[in-house]
Parts: sequence; C-alpha cells; structure tokens
Amino acid sequence: MPDQDDVRAAEAFAADEERPFKLVKFLSWSSLVFILGTSLFLAVFIANQARDTLLEKQKRFALLLAENVNHQIFQRFTVPTLLRFGRIELQNPEQYAQLDKVIGSTTHGLHVLTLRIFDSDEVVSYSTDTSLVGRADLSDPVVQKCLEGATTSFEIKTEVSALWSMFYPDLAAKSVILRTVYTLRAERSIIPGGPSGQIMGVLEFTQDITEDYATVVSFQWLITITQFLSSLLLFLILVVFIRRAARIVAERAQEQRRLERELHQSERLASMGRVVAGIAHEIRNPLGIIKSSAQLLLKKAESGKGPDNGAARILQAMYDEIGRLSQTVNDFLDYARPKQPRMLPFNLAQILDQAMVFLEREFLAKGVVATRDYPAELPALGDKDLIYRAVFNILVNAVQALDGAGTIIVRGVVEDGGVVLSFTDNGPGFAPEALEKVADPFFTTKDHGTGLGLAIVSTILDSHGADLAFSNAEAGGARVTITFPAP
Repeated sequence: MPDQDDVRAAEAFAADEERPFKLVKFLSWSSLVFILGTSLFLAVFIANQARDTLLEKQKRFALLLAENVNHQIFQRFTVPTLLRFGRIELQNPEQYAQLDKVIGSTTHGLHVLTLRIFDSDEVVSYSTDTSLVGRADLSDPVVQKCLEGATTSFEIKTEVSALWSMFYPDLAAKSVILRTVYTLRAERSIIPGGPSGQIMGVLEFTQDITEDYATVVSFQWLITITQFLSSLLLFLILVVFIRRAARIVAERAQEQRRLERELHQSERLASMGRVVAGIAHEIRNPLGIIKSSAQLLLKKAESGKGPDNGAARILQAMYDEIGRLSQTVNDFLDYARPKQPRMLPFNLAQILDQAMVFLEREFLAKGVVATRDYPAELPALGDKDLIYRAVFNILVNAVQALDGAGTIIVRGVVEDGGVVLSFTDNGPGFAPEALEKVADPFFTTKDHGTGLGLAIVSTILDSHGADLAFSNAEAGGARVTITFPAP
C-alpha cells in the first residue's frame, strides 16, 4: 500500500487536473446567467418598443381625429352659425344642439369616452356630459398652454403600471385611457381681412385603448416566454454537457488516482522483488546443500544404518519442510525475475496431457476425477515450458480448493483462430470479494502459502498476450478461463 505522502500527492495531482474544468464550469454557468439575463432584457425591450409603437399609433390617430373634429366644427358649425346668428352663443339651445350633432357624427364608433371644449376663459362651453357645461374648475396647465398657442398634448392614464399590466391577464375596460388636448383654430379668417388660424378654444377628449393595450401585453408575454424557453433550452443543453463533462473528468481523475496507486504499488513490489530475489538467491544454494544432506541421512535411517525410526521421522519432516521452503524460494525467484518466453509454435493439448499425467497419482490419492474435454490439436504460439508451469499451477490450485474428492473438468476449443481453455471444479468457488484480488501477489486464502502461484500464472500469460479470467461456475465451483490469441 502507498504511504500517506503518495496518496496526498495523487490527490493533489487529481485536484490540479480538475481545476481547469472548474474554471470552464464557472464560465459556462456565468455565460448561461448572462444569456438568460440578456434574453429577458431583450424581451422586455422589444415588448416596450412594441408598446411605444402602439401608443404612437394611437396618438397619431387621436391627432387625426382632433384635426377632423376641428375641421367639421369649423365647416359645419362655426361658419353656418356665424352666417345665421352673427355670433356663437352655445347657451343657445339650437346652437348647442347643432354642435352636439356635428361632434356626435364625427366621433361615432371611434371609442371616444368624453369630449369637451373650453372657451378662451377656460370654462367648459361644450361637453358630452352636459352636467359639466359652464364649469371653470376643470382646466389644467395643459389646457392653458393650448390656449396660449401650444398645438397638441397627449397623456396616458392607466390604473396599473406598464410593468404590472403584464400580470393582469384580463384588463378591464377603461383601464387604459388616452387623453388628447388640441387647440381649436379657425381654418381661415372669420372676419374679412382678419388673420387666419385664430384660436377658437381647446378641444379635450378621451379614448379607451384598453383592448389595443391588452394586445400589446399579450405580445409582451409571447416575446418573454419565447425568450425564456429558448434560454431554458440552452440551459438544459449546457447542464447536460456540463454534467457529462464533470462525469468524464471525475472518471478520469479516479482512473488517474487508481493508476497512481498501481504505479506506486508496482514500484514497491519491484523494489521488494529485487531485494527478495537477492535474498532468495543467497538462500537457495545453502538450502540445496541442507536438503541433500537431509536426504542422505534419511536414506541411511531407512536402511537401518543410521538413526532409529524416531529420528527417521524427524528427518522425513525436515526433508519435507526443506522441500517446501525450496519451492517457496523458487516461487519468489520466478515472480521477481520472470523469464522471457520463447515464442514458438506448440500444441496446447500435449501440455495439458503432460500436466494431467504428472498429477494423476495425486488425483487418485485424493479421489479427484479429472475430465478431459478438448481436441487432440490446440495450436498455440509461446514458450511451452512456461505454459506448462501455468497450467500445472492452475490444476494444483484446483486440487487444493477441492480439499478431498471432487471433479475437475478441463475444456479447450479453438475460437477465431485462438484457443480458449477453461478449468472448472466443483469446490466452494471464489468468494465474491476475492475475485478481483485472486491474481494479486501475496494474496491467499490458505493457511499456508505465499500467494504467488496465480500471480506467477498471470505474469506468464501476460507475457504471451493471453487473457486470464476468474469466475464461479453456474452449478457451483471455481472456473479459470485462459484465452490465447491466434498464433
């Protein structure tokens, strides 16, 4: 296992890898907020422009109406009244009725709510609401300016503001009123030789433009919702890309940390392997001398020329333990200093037969039934001695896993030019938590053992470009699968 400094270094490296993406992520979200804000601003701006355009159109229409009223009053009322009566006196019911008739026919169907005319003394001389006639308290600075010569003035009167009107789906009638104040002028001189354009009074009328205003509000909502939905769609697309990128970065960071740990583990194992290889090499020679000496003493004891039977049993135990220790040393050396394979064509079926024959006595002694299920020819490319070592270790592991009577099935088939071997036993199988670590060096579930057997097998097969897989059989027991590439 790597030490804490190694772990911290790997985590710091991963953090450095993620930092640029965090900046990109921040910029993406910032851009999204900016786009959303800009879209909403543009929606409001465009909608306001549409509202202003509508109001401008209403003002032009009101101006045309005022000019037409001015023209009709002059042509159909002022001139005929002066010719008939010599002067204008709206207190005269006949004159008032004539003016009312002219104004009524002119404004009919044009959504005019109220209309009144102020004389030069700012007194209401005519009104569609007759109760207001004669009042002098209805004038305001706008009327005064028109009497002084100003031409036209427009004013919007509404019960709700332009912003809040968007939140009223159904504006009531008369919610938005356009007030127009217009200077009534004589189109030509009333007195022979007199000046034209003489101010005759001030016209004031109001119109209900709520319906048109509601149309603009609907248009505002249409623009705002469209902009919002487009921004929301962009937001969702960005979220998908950001999350996908975040997942990829997280996976890469995790993979980087895993590779870092594996690299440190490999470096440690390589360093330890070199040390162990040196020690094992120094131990093997004197161990061989001890083993041969114990064998010689054991033979003398068995022939009756040496120690008694008790001593012979001790010598036998010494000999067996020395043999086991010698095998352990050889395993360390094989793992620490793997041999380079000689890549030559060979028949895998023959290798399997040799290993099965060699282990036949052990199979019989433990009650193991070994079944061969492979053709006579399994062509492969590699070092047959190393492959024999790998196959032998797998079979020995299977026998040890059975721990008594059982069955081992060895199958082999040719697939896509390569060879697939499988070794299946009916033992307890692999523990789920151990499947990932079975081939790790020094990992073992046995009370005795170095945990290098399958690690050596994995190293040998890796050097041949073969795949090694561990699983549990459907009917129970362990399965080891080797896939050799096409020769």
